[in-house]
Amino acid sequence: MSLRDKIYNKIREKILNGHYKAGETLTESQIAREVGASRTPVREAIRQLELEGLITSIPNKGLIVSEISEQEIEDIFEIRTHIEGLAARRAVENITGKQLENMEEILCLFEFYAKKNDVKKCVELDTEFHNIIFQACKSKPIWNILGNFLHYIQKSRLKSLEKAGRLMEALNEHKEIFKALKNRNPVMAEKAMLNHVKHALENVKNLK
Repeated sequence: MSLRDKIYNKIREKILNGHYKAGETLTESQIAREVGASRTPVREAIRQLELEGLITSIPNKGLIVSEISEQEIEDIFEIRTHIEGLAARRAVENITGKQLENMEEILCLFEFYAKKNDVKKCVELDTEFHNIIFQACKSKPIWNILGNFLHYIQKSRLKSLEKAGRLMEALNEHKEIFKALKNRNPVMAEKAMLNHVKHALENVKNLK
């Protein structure tokens, strides 16, 4: 991995986990100090983040961490509804015993951190939980679609889980998804996933 890629990944992760807030102003020199690199690879990493829509360069203002508009949020969740519902249905056919064990472990950890109200850690676990489902569905088209807007999904998860009480709700919804997968029930797996995404959207809207 090149230095530019390493810096890109560091900045991207800080944006997605909320370390850099939407609307926050950044500078090349600030980022260079934080990552311990010269401004040239930082500038190259920033260009890539601009192409992804994570950072916007505004004349006379500098680099702004991009905000997600209400319409974009609606679009993200509509796409998630179709993709994740299908992925859950397909995962039933292919999910392994080891993957189910990993999901169960994630649920235990999620409950632990939810009780501590550790949103950041729960977002990480939430992503791991959904990624196992995406892996289990064994569909290259689904992975390709996800890759194009994965950063939007991550930011929408963060917004949803920030609402008071949402962590435990999400945990219970995850348990329903897990139960359907373990019972090899494709209809219930899809239904549980659609219910989960629907409630996530409702919580994001209620934050506005």
